Amino acid sequence: MSRIKNIFQNLKKQRQKAFIPFITAGDSGLDNTFELMQVLVKNGADVIELGVPFSDPMADGPVITKSHGRAVADGVSLCDVLNLVEKFRQANDTTAIVLMGYLNPIEVFGYQAFANAASESGVDGVLVVDMPPEEAHGLKQNLDEVGIDFIFLVAPTTTDVRLAFLATIASGFIYFVALKGVTGAGHLDVDLVKTHLLRTRQMVDLPIGVGFGIKDAKSAKAVSEYADAVIVGSSLVAFVEQYANDRDKMLASVGRLADEISTAIR
Repeated sequence: MSRIKNIFQNLKKQRQKAFIPFITAGDSGLDNTFELMQVLVKNGADVIELGVPFSDPMADGPVITKSHGRAVADGVSLCDVLNLVEKFRQANDTTAIVLMGYLNPIEVFGYQAFANAASESGVDGVLVVDMPPEEAHGLKQNLDEVGIDFIFLVAPTTTDVRLAFLATIASGFIYFVALKGVTGAGHLDVDLVKTHLLRTRQMVDLPIGVGFGIKDAKSAKAVSEYADAVIVGSSLVAFVEQYANDRDKMLASVGRLADEISTAIR
């Protein structure tokens, strides 16, 4: 059983929801990212999404786009991210790690080489934002061979035909995009999210995490009534930018928000 599946099963038995924070690997330095990962675990993270820095993060809003830019400018590579996960695994064997990024760095690495390296590092899941599921067979095969979950985005506009196809290829959990547009944008309509989640559950038998638009404990609590997990990114990444030169404040601010959110959804 994958680490992600085990986490969701255990939380379901306890009637709890998963907290999945996102941070961009290498933003403000890889050492800071490692410390942030520890803080997130301490404050309730069940799964951590690590953004793999990319020069053109088209699905991300201004906050996360700038975090990619800072990490890319510092030369943070996919290899660096994998090394970071390996370092994290030396101290933590329970929290799941999902790499969230774009296809180009994986293609350059090579599908099989990437899957093997990710497995050796301790990665549990991969989400490739700009890879259509219809074109994902090759990468899926390599990830399946090493037991890494392949996670996909579902949007309010996703058709029933695509949902049916995703049911045959996705594993781990579904990342439901609560808003049209990029990360960190728009107003969250919880009733509309509920409607779309009901439709998605009819088609795909996987836990559903909801992201995009969840910024605080209040919105996380509202979404957790219907989702299996809440995913929070921009609000956390904003603290990394704000306190890039003050690690203590960065860690304290991220930890405080993570604690507020994880407490709200339990």
